[in-house]
This record gives sequence, structure tokens and C-alpha cells, in this order.
Amino acid sequence: MDVTISRVQGVDLRFSAPPSKSYTHRALIAGALASGTTEVIHPLYAGDTALTAKGLGDLGVQCSSAGDRIRIAGCNGRLACREGIRLDLGNSGTSLRLLTSVALLCPHPVVLTGNQRMLERPVGALVEALNALGGEIVFEERPGFPPIQVKGRLRGGRTRIDGSISSQFISSILMAAPYADEDVELHLAAPPASRSYIDLTTDVMHRFGARLERKDYTLFCVRSGVSYRGTEYTVEGDYSSASYLFAVGAICGGRVCVENLNPASPQGDRQFLTALAEMGCRVAVDGDGILLERTGELAGIEIDMSSSPDTVQTLCMVAAVASSPTTITGIGHLRYKESDRVRATAEILRRMGAGVLAEDDRITITPASLHGISIDPVDDHRTAMSLAVLGLGTGGVTIRHAECVEKSFPEFWNMLRGAGLL
Repeated sequence: MDVTISRVQGVDLRFSAPPSKSYTHRALIAGALASGTTEVIHPLYAGDTALTAKGLGDLGVQCSSAGDRIRIAGCNGRLACREGIRLDLGNSGTSLRLLTSVALLCPHPVVLTGNQRMLERPVGALVEALNALGGEIVFEERPGFPPIQVKGRLRGGRTRIDGSISSQFISSILMAAPYADEDVELHLAAPPASRSYIDLTTDVMHRFGARLERKDYTLFCVRSGVSYRGTEYTVEGDYSSASYLFAVGAICGGRVCVENLNPASPQGDRQFLTALAEMGCRVAVDGDGILLERTGELAGIEIDMSSSPDTVQTLCMVAAVASSPTTITGIGHLRYKESDRVRATAEILRRMGAGVLAEDDRITITPASLHGISIDPVDDHRTAMSLAVLGLGTGGVTIRHAECVEKSFPEFWNMLRGAGLL
């Protein structure tokens, strides 16, 4: 599917944010491992979360969906999967990494793999840490990368991990840790990337009844035997997805109000609104929504986005229409996502006429007169959506294979059409 985008000036729009992808993943896993039944209310139905749900089903967990609820019969940490299970998790890094630790609770070896891009996404640090806790995980092809065969037992104890590439390594171990034979002490060898996602993990764990302690972001201790308890869990709105909707207002000018967002959410991508406010937008809670308004020029800023990785590309697009340069730091781990997002963003903006200096852990965007572009986002949903909102400011943008947004925001194009933007 191709989508062509024309220029729009001045908007006054109201949207409802889709449910959080990150929270949905974690609630599905906690519910699957819990004792008793869990109902996940208002989950995100999207490509990535469907892969997590299917993976849990293949591991023996009974999940059923009806309307805006997913009902899960928890296994109390005792997965009953058959022999010879092979989980193909596409390009969902969250699914593969979180389910790697869960697979250690299976009575038989489990192979986790994915598409070609997934085979280029590192998991070596996670495997090393899990093997120190009793795992016997092996790489089937290339050392440090999927596919991996997970076997052994989650015995617990102490381990160290480097989470500087992905916080998902840390979240993976934490979520399975209540079912280890012994308490788990997880020492972080380096400051974690995207540590706000660890906060989401511990938030879900607490909500499901686990006991864990954290010392800064250097040590996590999880109590063995204090298992998750089935519950009703309502998924809050997603700030990552909402960033594209807010960016429409920042780029096109005018007002955008987004409902279904928790103003006090621990989601790190809430920082996107702080960045837009620093650039000159007005941001305020407006009844049951959050309002963004832009009436004047945007100013360039310098900002560390290490805890808000999924909104970096969108902020780069907003920066391209500002009145002065913007420098964004803390972005090195974006090179290990569905694509090398630093490189992809730099190439797009250069082709559209902006000045871009991309370095290992920072990118500087110098605004210039922009023109349209036709591009294939190479199956990266966030590249497609961030370019779409810039296209509304420039016009003449065509996105090929635009269906890739189904990975995280299936209603994205319909939402823009419904607002009269396409």
C-alpha cells in the first residue's frame, strides 16, 4: 500500500491515543505467568503484541480475546509446552527478548527466531546473564544473535548484565525472576538504555503482586516464590503513538488534543511533550485530554532523549521545520531497532533538503527549505509514521509499503483520514 501526503496548514483536531504497546506486552506476560485468571482490558491489538500473545499460546498458555479484553488463564510459572517448539517472532524485538527468559520456565528446549532483520539484532548480553542464572542457551547460527535455543532452568542467584544496548534485556530477566528457584540479584554493568522502559516493567510487576527492590539503576533484587496474581489490568494510552498526533500540531500549526493519556504516566516518551514545549508549543491538560498548541515559530533545542527512544525520529522531523538547529543526544541504541533509525532519519532529512550531522550518539538537524520525497521505510513503522507527519508540513511525500504501521499503530492511516488530513 502506498500513501501520498499533501501539505496541511493550521489544524484543530482531537484524537484518542491507542493503548500502550509496551504495557500490553508486559501485562500479557505477567498474566500468563500468574496464578489465576487475568483480564487485560483495552489492550493494543497490533502486529507486535499479537506475536507476544501467539508466543505465549505456543508455550502452553490459554489466551482468548473478546472485544476490548484479553482473558488469560495463568500457569503459575509452570509452562506446559510440547517438545520441538520454535517461536517465529518476526521483527518484534520486545517479543523475542521478553520471551527468552520466559522460555527458561518450559520443560523442553524452545527455539526463538524471527525475520532477517531480527537475526541482526543483538541478544548476547541477555543470553550471557541468563546462563549465569542456570540457563543453557546456545546460538544456533551467529554468536550473539538469534536464532537461539533456550534450555536449562532458571535457578536464580546473582548475575551481571550490560543493558546499554537495550533495556529489554533487563526487563526480560526481571519479568521471569519471580519464578526462579532462588532470589535473583541483577547487577547492571553500565547505565541502561531507555531506563524508563524498566520503570514500566517494574510498574507491571508490582501491579501483579511481585516483590522487587531497586538501588538506583545499578541493582535489582527480585524475591523468588512471590508470584504474580491474576487481576484485571487496564492498559493506559501510548505516548509513543500519541507523539505523531502531537507532531501534526507542531509541524502544521494549530491545536491538537489527545485523549486517553495518563498525565502522570511513567512512560518515558512523555518527554516528547516537554521537548515541544521547549521549542515553543503550549502544552496543557485539557479536561480528559492533553492539548498542544502552536501559534508561532519553533526554536531549535538541545536535548537528551535517551529515555524516550521511540519519539526521537518524530522530534527530528519537527526539528526540520524549526527556525534554528536542534541537537538530540542519547540515541546510539536506535541503531539496533527495526532498522538503523539514526541512519534512516538522516538519509530522509538530507534527501528532503535539511542539513544533518549524524554521529554515534547524537544528531544535529539544521532546518532548510524542504521538498517532497518518495521512500520505502523498509518495514520500519516508526520511520513511516514520523515521515508522514513531516509530509503534512511539506507536501509531496509518498510512503511505499505503508502497511508496516500495523506493527504498533494499525489505525494510524485511518485516524489521519478521519481527521481530514489525507
